[in-house]
Amino acid sequence: MISNALKIIIPSLLAFWIGIAITPTLTNMMYKHRLWKRKARKDDVTDKPEDAINPDFKKIHNTTAELSTPRIGGIIIWIAITLTVVLLWIVSNFVPENVSEILDFFSRGQTLIPLFAFLVASLIGLADDLLQIFGGGRSGFEGLSRYTRFGVVVVIGLIGALWFFLKLDISSIAIPFTEIRWEMGWMFVPFFVVVVLGTFSSGVIDGIDGLSGGVLAIIYSAFAMIAYFTGLYDIAALCGVIAGGTLAFLWFNIPPARFYMGETGMLGLTITLAIVAFLTDSVLLLPVIAFPLVATSLSSAIQLVSKKFFGGKKVFKIAPLHHHFEALGWSREKITMRYWVLTVFCAFVGLMIAFL
Repeated sequence: MISNALKIIIPSLLAFWIGIAITPTLTNMMYKHRLWKRKARKDDVTDKPEDAINPDFKKIHNTTAELSTPRIGGIIIWIAITLTVVLLWIVSNFVPENVSEILDFFSRGQTLIPLFAFLVASLIGLADDLLQIFGGGRSGFEGLSRYTRFGVVVVIGLIGALWFFLKLDISSIAIPFTEIRWEMGWMFVPFFVVVVLGTFSSGVIDGIDGLSGGVLAIIYSAFAMIAYFTGLYDIAALCGVIAGGTLAFLWFNIPPARFYMGETGMLGLTITLAIVAFLTDSVLLLPVIAFPLVATSLSSAIQLVSKKFFGGKKVFKIAPLHHHFEALGWSREKITMRYWVLTVFCAFVGLMIAFL
């Protein structure tokens, strides 16, 4: 129906244009207050700190650019999304009911928990970014530790899991290509948390101008289509809004980037993606549609395991994977475009599987 299509199109376009409109002001603010990382933190890379002296590392990490480009660009995404949700909710209260049903996509059963997770994770990511920016002086404090971030993600994942299990009465997942559902019982809760952690680990893809923004916009667009064709119009609208906000960020992140996404962008986007996959009952399709994220995360894990248990031997020149290609001599633009192409292909395969 036209009304259902408009429910996705209008909010998505609105989020995009709000993002475009607020970016100049936010950009000026970021540069005025010099909101960039003062120095590299040790757990930003999967290789040992001493790797910073090797030629591959130096070739990849342009220290001058990294230390003079704002790193909280992700605020553009979640501010645009928040303003879109609030604005449409307010407007829907002053228009006829049939119009408000098209505009308002905020609902307890579909969009409450992903929006909650998105905003909480984004704010925690913002705190991490700001601590890295302003806490890297004599105190030596460089943001939230790896274990703190891990704990935060576990807590958010646990809240989401209990919401699904206790409030929505969901404890099973669909098996692709079959009519079978895998009933997990209480094991659904730890499974949910593991998926959230796995998706969060893919945040290491944020390392080249335009890479993470383009990949995530495509992935969220794919899940918007899955939600739409399964009748979950509120979730479809939310995914469209997230894609719209991410595309607005990407508009200004095309090389050379005006700002980096930072933890305030990646933390919210990756955690919410896992929740959306569960809400659309397509969590087993997540590794297919989001394969570039999976490959990037696995490359970091493989590198760490190889170096720890195999005498420091490296599988990749530099991890994660996109930096390995960069060390091989690929240009950043080539890597970004090929990741985008691969993501489109994976999204197409995932959609075909979803609707078979």
